[in-house]
Amino acid sequence: MTAPAAARDAGLQPERTRLAWRRTTLACSVAAVLGLRQALRGPGTPADAAGAGVIVLLWMAFLWVAHLRMRELAEARPRGLASGTALAAVACTVALAVFAVALLVLPAVIG
Repeated sequence: MTAPAAARDAGLQPERTRLAWRRTTLACSVAAVLGLRQALRGPGTPADAAGAGVIVLLWMAFLWVAHLRMRELAEARPRGLASGTALAAVACTVALAVFAVALLVLPAVIG
């Protein structure tokens, strides 16, 4: 006889997934800080300020997505990752990388 679904032991998989989200959030935070550092060390043009603002907004959006997912994983039976959540996380990550590279490359190209 099997145990009821409510008493299901999920094992350590949700905990590992939650820890993976935390590591990803830390990596995203480091990338955002490095991008901001580069923007603030620039000549102080409006493009630098706009780039820094975009980086902060993308970082906050990723933190929000990660926080929501980690809260979902705390449930007894967490749902699978929704396609919208996955798309939002990927979009934030790619956009953050693009803006960080732009802050590094554009001053060298322009100046």
